[in-house]
Parts: sequence; structure tokens; C-alpha cells
Amino acid sequence: MDLAALQSFVKVVQTGSFTRAADALHTQKARLSRVVSQLERELSVRLLERSTRSLSLTEAGREFFERAQGILTSVDDARQAMQRIRGEPQGTLRLTCGVEFGLVAVSAWIAEYLLVYPQVQVEADYTNRVVDIVHEGYDLAVRVGPLSDSSLAARRLGMLDYGLYASPNYLRRHGRPASPKELATHPLVVYAGAAPQRQWHLTRGDDTERLKLQPRLSVNTSLAAKEALQRGLGIGLLPRRVAEPAGQPAPLRRVLPDWAVPEVPVHAVFASARYLTPKVRAFIDLAAENFRSVA
Repeated sequence: MDLAALQSFVKVVQTGSFTRAADALHTQKARLSRVVSQLERELSVRLLERSTRSLSLTEAGREFFERAQGILTSVDDARQAMQRIRGEPQGTLRLTCGVEFGLVAVSAWIAEYLLVYPQVQVEADYTNRVVDIVHEGYDLAVRVGPLSDSSLAARRLGMLDYGLYASPNYLRRHGRPASPKELATHPLVVYAGAAPQRQWHLTRGDDTERLKLQPRLSVNTSLAAKEALQRGLGIGLLPRRVAEPAGQPAPLRRVLPDWAVPEVPVHAVFASARYLTPKVRAFIDLAAENFRSVA
């Protein structure tokens, strides 16, 4: 028994004739008759009373007809639901990201996403553990740094660039370093992230400087490092998004702006690129556009 057989039986009952049903389904009357006969054999009951002029449902046929109609309606509803899912973003988007980058960037993306797409809801888990998005039922993860080997799909959203910063008050009191070597004479505030930093790797064109770190303060979040720098505790390396938030007064000043440090990639990670739903694709596109707009 398959859906086509159910559709054939229901159409015969609805039209009251094998001939009219065959015309409606663009098939042959004899084929429809065979399909209904096969259904009766599979069910071991007679569904239709046939005569040369009319068809009528048996008691079993009426019961089967009602249930078959319900099945076909449910299938059609499911098909329409899938078409809607493939169209406009809707439903609940479950995402996970690191606590700090979530506060720095992802929260703003979520707010914009919800304003643009009123048919979606978001469940966001800010955590510093590496979440198994497939087994834990997440649609995607936003991850900062190089990706480990994985069977998951990923799209790079952008690159985090970094710079050296200090407060205006600190620079008035201690002066600006003229070269990376002079950083050794200043107290350093080091944002270590997930792993301790032992040196800063600075480049300017073909020139490279490696500064061995002896920090006065070492913290594991860039937000804490920014707070320390604003209070005049020294010079530190920060993501530009943190030190120079868009649309806000910059409380810090760039130090050695001609010298750069390696950028850090940010990716959206998800289960399958082939079956990406509109709600996931829309969020990823929005996040990538956000990176381009602030680059």
C-alpha cells in the first residue's frame, strides 16, 4: 500500500466513478480498477460494491475512506510546511557561541535578525565549552579561532583584527612608544583568551618583531582587559571590535598603528551545507554582512 493507491481510492469515491476518477488523475480506468482491487486484497476486505451503473462504499470502505482522507490531508500539510520552511525564515533558531564574542558581536546580530525576520525565534547559548551541535540539537555555532578537523560544514564570517591600545590618560603620563621594542618599558595588560600568551607577534611590511611578554596584568577576557586599559594600567592588545565599538565614543587610543598582529578567523559552523534551512542561511548571511560593514 502506498500514497498513490490511497489517492486513487479516494478519487474514485469522491467522483463516484472509475471513469471520472481516471480522467481526473490522467490515467486509465482499468489501471484504477486494478489498484483498488489490490487494496482490497491487501486489507482482506471489500471496500466498494460495484454494479454496472454505480459504486457504493461498504461499511469497511467508509471507515477506510475517512482514514485515507486524513492521511492524505496530513501528507499535504507536511508538504506545504516543508515548502514554507524552504521559503521565508521561520521557526526557532538554536545557536551557540562563546560568552565573550557573544556579548561583543553575536547579541547585536541576534537583535537585528529578530527585527528583520519577525517569524523566527532565537534560543542562544553563550558558553565557553565546545558544544556538539548535532547531538545537542543546535542549528549552528559561531566559533572564534582556527577550526579543528570536523565533519561539520562551516562558512567563514570574517576576520577579527587586533591592535595595541592605551588610555589617553596613560599616554599623557607615560608617553607613546615609538617602536615595538619600547613596549618592554611599559606595563602590559595581556588578554590571554583560552590559552596563555607568551609573546606578541607584530609585523609592518617585511619587518617582524616578537615581544616576549612580562605582563603586569593578565586576564582571560578582552572586556576585562579593556576595563583595565581604560583605567590607565598600561598598554594592551585588543580586538578592534572591543576597543573601538561601532557608533560609540572610543575611550582608548591606538598605539603603534602601523604595526599589525595576525588576524583571527570567525566561522559559522553547521551540520550540512546542502540542507541549510532559510532561518540558518539568513542568520549566517546577516553575520557575514555585519563583518563586511565594520571591516
